[in-house]
Amino acid sequence: MEKQLALSMRGITKRFGSVTANSRIDLDIYRGEILSILGENGCGKTTLMNMIAGIYFPDEGTITIDGKEAVIRSPKDAFEHGIGMIHQHFKLVDLFTAAENIVLGVREEGRYNLKDVNTRVSAIADKYGFHIDPGKKIYDMSVSEKQTVEIIKVLYRGADILILDEPTAVLTPQEIDRLFNVLRVMRADGKSIVIITHKLNEVLEVSDRVAILRRGEHIATVNTKDTSEAELTEMMVGQKVNLNIQRSEPVCPQPRLVVRGLNVYDKEGTHILKDISFTAMGGEILGIAGIAGSGQRELLESITGLQHVQSGEIIFHNPKKNQPVTFFHKSLARVTELAEDHAFHDPEGNPVSFRGMKKTDIIRAVLEGRILFNEDEIMNLRDKDPLEIRQLGIHLSFVPEDRLGMGLVGSMGITDNMMLRSYRKGHYGLLDRKKPKDLAEEIIQNLKIVTPGTSYPVRRLSGGNVQKVLVGREIAYTPKVLMAAYPVRGLDIHSSYTIYNLLNKQKESGVAVLYVGEDLDVLLALCDRIMVINAGEITGIVDARTARKEEIGLMMTRSNRARKEGA
Repeated sequence: MEKQLALSMRGITKRFGSVTANSRIDLDIYRGEILSILGENGCGKTTLMNMIAGIYFPDEGTITIDGKEAVIRSPKDAFEHGIGMIHQHFKLVDLFTAAENIVLGVREEGRYNLKDVNTRVSAIADKYGFHIDPGKKIYDMSVSEKQTVEIIKVLYRGADILILDEPTAVLTPQEIDRLFNVLRVMRADGKSIVIITHKLNEVLEVSDRVAILRRGEHIATVNTKDTSEAELTEMMVGQKVNLNIQRSEPVCPQPRLVVRGLNVYDKEGTHILKDISFTAMGGEILGIAGIAGSGQRELLESITGLQHVQSGEIIFHNPKKNQPVTFFHKSLARVTELAEDHAFHDPEGNPVSFRGMKKTDIIRAVLEGRILFNEDEIMNLRDKDPLEIRQLGIHLSFVPEDRLGMGLVGSMGITDNMMLRSYRKGHYGLLDRKKPKDLAEEIIQNLKIVTPGTSYPVRRLSGGNVQKVLVGREIAYTPKVLMAAYPVRGLDIHSSYTIYNLLNKQKESGVAVLYVGEDLDVLLALCDRIMVINAGEITGIVDARTARKEEIGLMMTRSNRARKEGA
């Protein structure tokens, strides 16, 4: 049976000033298919889809729908042509019910009859296999329920072509499976579905065809069954890319950060973090998994001094290396006792054993500087703000979820954003700009950041390039603890693997890495241990080498009470 063409784009070009986002792109979308759009950051994927959705208007080219040329100048025009876009960041009114959000903005004769709306919403949900309560408030919903509302909202308006931007970004494996089942039912009903995603395994699982963009140009469209992850990545990047995360074994991991009994409440008195206890080891990557809003952000902000803590301890073990031994005036028994507590070594770093040595020989070696030891300085970080932590000589680096709100100053260039870490070192009001500028240029080169220069405002960069600037700056700080919340969100596959390799290098240099991620496949491949948080509680800590994705997914959705009751 011949496929029916739903939408066709010919010679589509879009420019923003001197930058060409899309260059003469030809693309076809068919009825009853799932089409994935792939490409590196800044390649023009979202711009292209925004022109279909009426957010942008093309400078050149034509769009044809059902064989007729269409002019789409607004989202309203898009809806009239049966096109709806579900954005990654939902556009819902929290105080409204699902039904009220779905019908919001829809013109109907006479007064709204919410009973009829509820009936129609339930009918759509039953037809495609959604699970939704039309009368439930948005603020009481999970992320997947909110996404369901967004999808039904465009279906309610009669959309036959649906564009989903990163639809699985914050879903559990079980929720992803349910979404894919719904998409397959919609495909069987003749809907055209376009997915923008960075997850190649999901592309291969659910799509029929894949369109690849590179530097604003359409490289190819291939049948999913005839391709592979390696081939798709090579087309995206233009060269072969190693897609294996090189996870090394931890070498002599040492406690670096110990959290005990941490409790945090918000301004309204809601219990956000409940008796959180764990240890982050230097020389390992501790993954943190959980549904969005489960307390991951508050946990990292509590450690860095950005969140007030009601009770508990945050103990930092500050390693002090190559310390001179000064206590040997004490008894030999005391010497032996301390020898068991410290890692003694010579100036070249080779281990030293006291076995068979006389006390006089030990004292002579100490006086001559031939024996040193490493010792941790114990500090409680609770109730200390970021400046106080820095003044203690503790190097904590934090890549927050909110890049431009917390991590960077959008109106400043990359050099000035590097200086946020060093401006207090200036003397007599004079700032040293050479080192930050050198660092900015190094990060641009190593992470392949696309920017006109180091002074270009970061808010004008693509989201992926903004993330590279932030991650590069925090790693350059040579931290003892590196905390990263969704550091690859919005990054293409090539850039993501660059970040994974950087995190692994930090781990190998003895840094304790806390990685908050949303892709369970990555967490299992990258991390040494995975801590799961649900509703502000730790529901389990597992070995990433032996854990299963389904096991983690269940811990993400089941509370401690449910687990204890065997639910």
